[in-house]
Amino acid sequence: MCKDCGCTITEHHHHDETVKSNPQLNDSRTIEVITKILDKNERQAAHNREHFDNLGILAINLMSAPGSGKTSLLQELAKRGTLNFAVIEGDLETNRDAERLREHGIEAYQITTGTACHLDAFMVHDALHHLNLEGKEVCFIENVGNLVCPASYDLGAHLNIVLVSVPEGEDKIEKYPVMFRQADLILITKSDLLPYFDFDPERVKRMAKRLKPGVDILEVSTKDPTSIERVERWIRYKMEFA
Repeated sequence: MCKDCGCTITEHHHHDETVKSNPQLNDSRTIEVITKILDKNERQAAHNREHFDNLGILAINLMSAPGSGKTSLLQELAKRGTLNFAVIEGDLETNRDAERLREHGIEAYQITTGTACHLDAFMVHDALHHLNLEGKEVCFIENVGNLVCPASYDLGAHLNIVLVSVPEGEDKIEKYPVMFRQADLILITKSDLLPYFDFDPERVKRMAKRLKPGVDILEVSTKDPTSIERVERWIRYKMEFA
């Protein structure tokens, strides 16, 4: 976990409400620093969103645990060739995901965060200076694989898509509610594996709807072009109202 985002700061009910179980919560200086970091990030995020608006581009933040299929989804959208998009990639190390997308003719810029467990608005702003967004309809921001920290950082995107894959298990929405409350669309990915896992998609959908009534949910498989088409239709629908 990164040292400055507050991801390690949790609050538990204690018999003595004046003493927090996490020592950082008892240090007002730590809380002040984290608040300042988040405030600065919010201002930069607003600037990023204004930049996207001026270009007429819909910005979408993709979030999930590692291996849920974010890059694979983007590859399949690229293969369709009907959505003109660019990608900002976030990983701790390597340029592999950006290279995978470039192989499909997608303009992609890789951010390697080192030890940071999430992207922030400043990283995205820097990436914008390395991308040619002229004529693009959408800019996807593929966040670092993590179901905790990315939920706290506004990047300047218009929409959040959160992926949860069948092999991960059906308890992720209950375990990581902060992340899934941020979702405008939840994608249940690798749905072709449903026959091989104890995963009830209808139960997962009910959990998600209890957490965030009205959230859109789609089942997706890279083996099923129709499911990828449904994702693109959802995006195009949102583009009309952006």
